[in-house]
Amino acid sequence: MLTVRFGWLGLQPGERLLDLGAGLGRHAFEAARRGARVVAADYDEVSLKEVRGALEGGATTCADARALPFPDAAFDRVVAAEVLEHVDDDAAALAEVARVLRPGGTVAVTVPAWLPERVCWALSDAYHAPAVAGGHVRIYREPQLRARLRRAGLQPGGAHHAHALHTPYWWLRCAVGVDRDDHPAVAAYRRLLEWDILARPRPTRWAERALDPVLGKSLVVYARKP
Repeated sequence: MLTVRFGWLGLQPGERLLDLGAGLGRHAFEAARRGARVVAADYDEVSLKEVRGALEGGATTCADARALPFPDAAFDRVVAAEVLEHVDDDAAALAEVARVLRPGGTVAVTVPAWLPERVCWALSDAYHAPAVAGGHVRIYREPQLRARLRRAGLQPGGAHHAHALHTPYWWLRCAVGVDRDDHPAVAAYRRLLEWDILARPRPTRWAERALDPVLGKSLVVYARKP
């Protein structure tokens, strides 16, 4: 399940891409499939172990987004998907993204969209920090995220929302208890999402495209380094 549109990012075969906050590697694997030279970085070493075994020709690095272990202008493209909402000093993280990106390079930054996220926070204190270690520490509006990108020396461009069908799932989890993976309604909705991801039937694809601008779980903003 991809959040970033690689066509908007401008990724070309042979380019060097950093997947910051790679998690289980969904964007890293897609970038590698497209011929990029990929480095997957994450603060969680456990997640990286799974990526390391499957990312052919790529590298993995355990790293703090606020102090990346890479030289200046090391990457042509950067993906930072669902990272900034976890970082206490997001200005430092964005400054590091700008530093390791080459001039003319592009970055895709994704964060939880304001409305879906605001409802989750209202439904459950256990969904976000400080109740959850490493949980979400802030909620972004698009103008705020664009302003922070500009302060880091980047030029924001296009934007879109993604994953509207996932928003009710997270509202449901927050309503019944975020740790209740076994709740029948949660389990049923998860099976629906898994089926949709694999089968990609046209009716749900049309529905999600129509709903994304309002209910998309993720906001994606693309930016360029001058």
